[in-house]
Amino acid sequence: MVSSGNQRPFRAEHVGSFPRPQTLIQARNDYAAGKIALADLRRAEDTAIAEVVAMQERVGVGAVTDGEFRRTSWRDAPFEHFHGFSIERYEADFTFRLFDGTTRKAGPVPSVIGKVNRREPMTADHFEMLKGMTKGVPKANLPTPSVTHFFRGKTAIDPKVYPDLDRFFDDVARAYREEIADLAARGCKYLQMDEVPLTVICDPNNKEIVRSRGEDPDKVIDAYIDVINAAICDRPADMTVCLHMCRGNQGHGMADGGYDAIAERLFNRLEIDGYFLEYDTPRAGDFDALRFLPKGKRAAIGIISTKHPEAESADSLKRRIDEASRSIELDQLCLCPQCGFSSNVGTGKFALDTVERKLARMVEVADQVWGR
Repeated sequence: MVSSGNQRPFRAEHVGSFPRPQTLIQARNDYAAGKIALADLRRAEDTAIAEVVAMQERVGVGAVTDGEFRRTSWRDAPFEHFHGFSIERYEADFTFRLFDGTTRKAGPVPSVIGKVNRREPMTADHFEMLKGMTKGVPKANLPTPSVTHFFRGKTAIDPKVYPDLDRFFDDVARAYREEIADLAARGCKYLQMDEVPLTVICDPNNKEIVRSRGEDPDKVIDAYIDVINAAICDRPADMTVCLHMCRGNQGHGMADGGYDAIAERLFNRLEIDGYFLEYDTPRAGDFDALRFLPKGKRAAIGIISTKHPEAESADSLKRRIDEASRSIELDQLCLCPQCGFSSNVGTGKFALDTVERKLARMVEVADQVWGR
């Protein structure tokens, strides 16, 4: 196992989700249909999570997740656990380009129809269960607050409820602070937040979409950075918060273009401790944007694909690390997959042994580059 001390990201680390086994998918469907009780679903979740926890401990990744097996999507926790959002969902503004050339819209999202406040935990209860299932470092995962706005923008927010967008973000950030306080009370020392909007908005085509709904893309970027900072501002000093960024985890994703348009703000205004950055294909740009990363912070470069089953060769990974080290000191680099292996239920297509081989290769290379 890679030894990285307490600094995070660890040298070799998984981002979050794993492919759900069919037994778990069936149990979730049966529960939704009223065929089994909640206790039966929880037992199915526990069994599936125990398997992926054992795999992560066996491989030696730096932190352990529950595979996001207790949720249906990386994105929807605030919609499902906060007051203020409609039951009905509506088409998102952004489009995935799939490998076969077809397109599809990002998943639909609700409208804001009332004041936003935290009704119940998004993931704090999940974290507490995970903590009791691993001897490793347990990591909690949350979407960033920006997901509550980005996919439909201000057009999804009732202006009678929130005539001022700043007040909306204030309420969202307050709900997140309550969640993070709950995580801390349950012993969480490591939180990863998943941020797609900031990278998707770097694409000029997506900036036009934002403009078309009457918003300034640059001001939206600033607002997202501010609301993340507001969400985490009260976290305990011993809680690490890292940010995972990608452009969508299906096909070619929702965006093309590197981090250059936001790099200086991203690395110097966000008050977080480290980054997980998509870098598996040219759509993410080159490593030059890493030059803005402050000394003392780490970036895990996501050069392991969660979309292709073949394990990357050690030599190819080392070449990418060498390339990145021309823009940033080697000691500031780590490795990770570009995303989770199943961002939503049903999207993960790999068998668990395929995932294990890819993660084992990542750990092997990290050991060779940075030492145990």
